[in-house]
Amino acid sequence: MKTSHLQEQWTALRTIVTKEILRFARIWVQTVLPPMITTALYLVIFGGLIGSRIGEMDGYRYMDFIVPGLIMLAVITNSYANVVSSFFSSKFQRHIEELMVSPVPNTLIILGFVGGGVARGLTVGIAVTIVSLFFSPLSVHSVAVTVSVVVLTSVVFALAGLINGVFARSFDEISIMPTFVLTPLTYLGGVFYSVSLLPDFWQSLSQLNPILYMVDAFRYGLLGTSDLALGTSYSIILAFIVALYLFALAILNRGIGIRS
Repeated sequence: MKTSHLQEQWTALRTIVTKEILRFARIWVQTVLPPMITTALYLVIFGGLIGSRIGEMDGYRYMDFIVPGLIMLAVITNSYANVVSSFFSSKFQRHIEELMVSPVPNTLIILGFVGGGVARGLTVGIAVTIVSLFFSPLSVHSVAVTVSVVVLTSVVFALAGLINGVFARSFDEISIMPTFVLTPLTYLGGVFYSVSLLPDFWQSLSQLNPILYMVDAFRYGLLGTSDLALGTSYSIILAFIVALYLFALAILNRGIGIRS
């Protein structure tokens, strides 16, 4: 009986994740292609035109320095966007209610949506990495750090997207967080510069930005250079995962944003 129950739960989880993957894969021209084009433009304008005037950053060509940040930027935005749009669409079309009244635990619902967000984030991340190879001879300093940081970061923003999707009451509200919070934090998270260049006050202020730790750790994984302690970066990423997961589980258990 216990084995049968586990199989049912595994089937439910696999079904949700598969649905989420097929959802973004069917419209890859809208979900995967735009970040590739955007990254290419960033590399041409910032890496090529502006980077040639800046010179080196932390001992690396400016083009090489910004590649890890641009990859992480694509992973963050797409992991977030996939879950927030999917969950809100499920609410808007009223079929999330069928899932909520089913015997599928809320834990598996969260894991299913997050799994789809991580799948899109990693897919776009790989696509953007391929594009960057035309501009930078990318090398990997630590495979373990690179893979773990990108996966954990994707989980963080997939969870954040789920929470935004729960609270959103209209399509306009799902764009508030990316526009006024996510985008500023991302651009101020060390994607285009080393935080060590900032004055002491701004360095201290930047350390309140969680995206800085994610970008910095990922840059260490690829280039072997970082401004912050790697252990601190992992601790902050894991803390956000735990906090966001518990919060998402609590609001789903209470039916916030779903039950009328």
